[in-house]
Amino acid sequence: MTMKMNLRMTCNIVLLLLAAGIQAQPQQMTLQEVIATGLENNYSIRIARKQEQVSINNFTRGNAGFLPSLDVRAGHSGSYRTTDRTDFDGAESSLRNIHNTVTNAEIGLGWTLFDGFRVQTTYEKLGALKQMGELNTRLSIENLVANITAEYFNLIQQQRLLNNLKFAVELSRERMRIDEERFLLGSGSKLQLLQAEVFLNADSSRMTRQEEVVRASRIKLNELMAKENLRFNLQPSDTVIPVNDILIYESLEASAMENNVQMELARQDIHISEYDKRIARSTAYPFVNLSSAYSASHNTFQSGTFSEQQTYGMNYGITVGINIFDGFNQRRRVDNATIALDNSRLRLEDTENSLMADLIATYDVYLNNLRLVEMESQNLSVAYETLDIALERYRLGELSGIELREVQKNLLEAEERLVSIQYQTKLAEISLKHISGRIMEYL
Repeated sequence: MTMKMNLRMTCNIVLLLLAAGIQAQPQQMTLQEVIATGLENNYSIRIARKQEQVSINNFTRGNAGFLPSLDVRAGHSGSYRTTDRTDFDGAESSLRNIHNTVTNAEIGLGWTLFDGFRVQTTYEKLGALKQMGELNTRLSIENLVANITAEYFNLIQQQRLLNNLKFAVELSRERMRIDEERFLLGSGSKLQLLQAEVFLNADSSRMTRQEEVVRASRIKLNELMAKENLRFNLQPSDTVIPVNDILIYESLEASAMENNVQMELARQDIHISEYDKRIARSTAYPFVNLSSAYSASHNTFQSGTFSEQQTYGMNYGITVGINIFDGFNQRRRVDNATIALDNSRLRLEDTENSLMADLIATYDVYLNNLRLVEMESQNLSVAYETLDIALERYRLGELSGIELREVQKNLLEAEERLVSIQYQTKLAEISLKHISGRIMEYL
């Protein structure tokens, strides 16, 4: 019995280890797949879509006031009374516990036929608010796409830096092997071997720290995708950071003026302020209200000339009016709406000015980084060629360990500079597409 239990436990442990191994296996995803997953699962996008649905639900003719209101009311009441009465001739009478009841029901209709175009303007404003909700959702989507794209290529950057450090460790390990062989053959010193070991340990330590950075970037990307398992071992299908070197400023500027979400939101805000001003002015016009009701009532009496009474029928009415004076409140509301409209126009100008400043500054960074990418690519090629020569001279004993370390350090730094400037160029590219309203091209 014990052997069977042990065997079963061993099998379970093996299965768990196999499942963990399968889960730990890296799973490749393209940028488009990562973005699509994020757009489907990300919490901020789901919240934005629900908020947009509220603005869609509010865009109805009934909410604007076009449709009449219909109410049904019913009630029942009663009373118990005792009456003691003395007539002028001295006669006395008494009524004890008289129970009277009233039962009624009514259907009422109310309809605003005209109130200074307030209803029509409110309906148009609700349509503008609906578009504002759609734009806010689009803004959230574009921000998410930009963040995911930036973090996706950041993960590639960190992995390339990790690979660079792994290469540095291999170089240090090769140098240590050479120094160990020399020491064993008597042609090398113990000091040189110890020095090679120190360099190997230093490179290994840097590589371990870089592995932490890679894991942190992967977790951040999983968070943006709203993955349930934040330890999901995502592996970008790309291994390099592609740089788009054909972005034209004039095209970006024209696209930003037409498609940038912040600009469209600012323009929509002006429309809403115009509607608010028209609504404020509507109180200066006359209003026409229609009302109608059908009612029925049933009364019972235990005293008087009759014991029951039933009444039913309908009534209707039309009301026409105009406000003559309201303490200058109508003028105040119009003045405030005018100020709000002016502020909306100023915000549009401010948004445009800020947008153009960001576009110009980012495009300058983009162009400068493109030049640096070309320069650092050439430097890296020279660094690799220098390393090949240095390694060969070191094997022949024509180069000191310090000189070889310096060559190795230069190669490591050249690779780091190239990867970093490629990523910075990609960030500038992402920002330019975001500003110009073209960020969805990554999807």
